[in-house]
Amino acid sequence: MQQTRTERDLLGEKQVPADAYYGIQTTRALENFRITGQRLHPALVRGLAQVKKAAAQANHQLGYLPDDVARAIVQACDEILAGRLADQFPIDPVQGGAGTSANMNANEVIANRAIEILGGRKGDYSLVSPNDHVNFAQSTNDAFPTALRLALMERADVLVESLVGLEEALRAKAAEFDDVVKVGRTHLQDAVPIRLGQEFSAWCAAVERGRRRIQQAVEALCEVNMGATAVGTGLNADPAYPPLVIELLSRNTGRSLRPPADLVDATQNVDPLVALSGSLKALAVSLSKIANDIRLMASGPRCGLYEIRLPEMQPGSSIMPGKVNPVMAEVLNQTCFLVIGLDLTVTLAGEAGQLELNVMEPVMGHALFTSIDALESVVRLFTDRCVRGIQANRERCEELVNRSIGLVTAINPIVGYKNASEVAREATLTGRPVREIVLEKGLLTAEEIDEILSPKHLTTMGIARRTHD
Repeated sequence: MQQTRTERDLLGEKQVPADAYYGIQTTRALENFRITGQRLHPALVRGLAQVKKAAAQANHQLGYLPDDVARAIVQACDEILAGRLADQFPIDPVQGGAGTSANMNANEVIANRAIEILGGRKGDYSLVSPNDHVNFAQSTNDAFPTALRLALMERADVLVESLVGLEEALRAKAAEFDDVVKVGRTHLQDAVPIRLGQEFSAWCAAVERGRRRIQQAVEALCEVNMGATAVGTGLNADPAYPPLVIELLSRNTGRSLRPPADLVDATQNVDPLVALSGSLKALAVSLSKIANDIRLMASGPRCGLYEIRLPEMQPGSSIMPGKVNPVMAEVLNQTCFLVIGLDLTVTLAGEAGQLELNVMEPVMGHALFTSIDALESVVRLFTDRCVRGIQANRERCEELVNRSIGLVTAINPIVGYKNASEVAREATLTGRPVREIVLEKGLLTAEEIDEILSPKHLTTMGIARRTHD
C-alpha cells in the first residue's frame, strides 16, 4: 500500500503520496482536470522554475526572504532547470483557474525540494511555504503568463532554427535547378515558361518571410508583467520588485525582457499570444501551399506532370504494386491543417477574457506548444527526407515546354494578338509545336523564333523584338 502524508488547504484535507514533491493543490488538479491525457509542457516547467528563481533572488535582495530559504529555493529551481523532478509536474495542460494549478504545482515542488535541502521532511511547510516563500510577491496572474512567454520563446527558437535549415535547402535547390525551364501554370492551365529554380527560390522567400513574422511576434513576448500580481496594480509587491525581478530574469535566461508600459493592460490582454499564433498560421498556409505544389509537380509518374522526382520513403499501397506516394509532402499538409485549426482555438481563447484577466491562457499555451512543436518536427523531416533529395526531371520539363501553347505569349508583341491567337488555336487543335506553326505561316524567321523562345528570354523580364527589318 502506498505511503501518504496528510496536507490541508482551505477546502479541507487530502492524502498526498509520501514521496511526492507536489502537494495538495496539485493532487486536486489531478482529480479535476483529466482532459488531454498530457502533462505540463517541459518548456513551461522550465519557465516556471525561471520565474520562481528570479522571484526568490529579488525578494532576498529586498530583505523578504532569509538567506537559507532563498538559497534552497534557488537550488531547487536550478535542479528543475537541469531536468530533475520532471515527473513531479503531472497535471493536465488544459485546466481551469487561469494556470493556478500549474503555478501551485511549481510552488509545491520547489518548496518541498527546498525543505529537503534544508534538512526537513516533505510537507513541513513551516520551513519553506509554497505560498509565503516560493510565491512571495507573485500571483498566478503574473507568474504563469511570464513563464508561458519564456517557454514559447524557447520553443520558437528551435522552430526558427528548423526554418533556416529549410530555407538553405530550398536555396540550394534553386541554384541547382536554375537552368531547368518548365511550363508555368495559372488556374492549373498552361501559362508562360518559368525556371524550376525560380519556383524553388519563391518558396524559399515565402518560408523566410514566415520565419521573420514569427521572430517579430516572439520579440513582443519579451514584455512580461512580473510584479503585476493579481490585476496589474502590484498589490503585495514592493515597488522596487518589478524592475528588479525582470532584470534578474533577463540575466538568468539571457533574454532581453522588459516591463510593459501598462501592467493592467499586460495582465488582462493576451494579443501578443494571438499574434504569435497568427504568425504560425501564416507560415502553415505558405508551407501547405508549397506541399501542394510539390505533390502536383511530382504527380504521375507516367500519367501526371512528373517534372520532379521525390525521394522514395515507403511503398505507397497495400494493393497496387510499385506505387510510391509523396508522404512527406502529405504529412506537411496535415500538420499545417492542425496548426491552422489550433489558431482558431487561440483566437477564441484570446477573445474570451473578461475584465482584469484572461483565464483561458492554459489552452492558449497548449495550442501554441502543439503548433510550434509539430511545425518544428515536420519542417525538419520535410527538409531532410524530401527537399534535399528532390531531383529535376529535365527531359520531361523540356518536353512539356515544347508542347505548351504558352510560348505564343512570347511572340505576341511581334506578330500581334490576332496572329498569335490563331497560332495558339491551331497548336491546341493539332498538337503541333508552336515553333513549327509560326515558321509555316512565315510570321518569324528561324533565327528570330530561336532567340525569342530561348530559355533566357522566356524566363526573364523583357519584350521580344525583331532581330532585323
